[in-house]
Amino acid sequence: MRLLFSLSLLLALLHVISCLLIGAFNIKQFGDKKSSNTSLMDVISTIVHRYDIVLIQEVRDSDLSATKRLMDRVNKASPQYKYIVSEPLGRSTYKEQYLFLYREQTVSVVKNFTYDDKMDAFSREPFVVMFTSKQTTVKDFVLIPQHTSPDSAVKEVNSLFDVVTDVRARWNTNNILLMGDFNAGCSYVSGADWQQIRLFTDKSFHWLIKDEVDTTVSENTHCPYDRIVVTADMNKGVVSSSAKVYNYMLDLKLSHSLASGVSDHYPVEVQLS
Repeated sequence: MRLLFSLSLLLALLHVISCLLIGAFNIKQFGDKKSSNTSLMDVISTIVHRYDIVLIQEVRDSDLSATKRLMDRVNKASPQYKYIVSEPLGRSTYKEQYLFLYREQTVSVVKNFTYDDKMDAFSREPFVVMFTSKQTTVKDFVLIPQHTSPDSAVKEVNSLFDVVTDVRARWNTNNILLMGDFNAGCSYVSGADWQQIRLFTDKSFHWLIKDEVDTTVSENTHCPYDRIVVTADMNKGVVSSSAKVYNYMLDLKLSHSLASGVSDHYPVEVQLS
């Protein structure tokens, strides 16, 4: 694990001279159990250090004990990161939180809100955050996270259009990036389903993670569940062809067992210039 720690420090140094890197990572059931596993937390910490902003989904941590362990781990060498987290969100007793970790040297939080889901379209309504950075072409930009319920993925991804409309009216900006585990692929969204999704039919939106990629760790699936979508204005600040899946199993030379212990998803990421 010393190698992983060294890699994380190297990545942190590289970020001083590189573009802003944003990621979205569904860490399967991130809570007390996973955060108490040293081997898994070493890998997770190394992945976090890759990013200037990383959205972590499937966080189940109402008392923030797991979040505090993660912050202690990623800031062990130096206090680089801060975080902002949503309240527990969900229709039933099962709830999740959206957690953003961000490198305070390169970005800061301007404001945030939880989307008022009057139509009950979302299993977990988006926790919308505006960030600002002095080193990007687009100085102020909004991140809209979403982890859909697989059975209602079409409805939820379509309803993200309404969230964008809300953000535009509320904050007078069109610098908007949507990301997360949309479950937007394979059996959950396919064929004619796409014509029901305004975020797809409105060609002013750019889907940066394409249908042919695989964002899953399992050797038995090939599905583009995790996505990054940007508005036309936001796309002006995106580094061309930078959006991709980060395969940490290959990059960090992990066993499949350890990689799948971390999550069943790989992060998706994009660079801003």
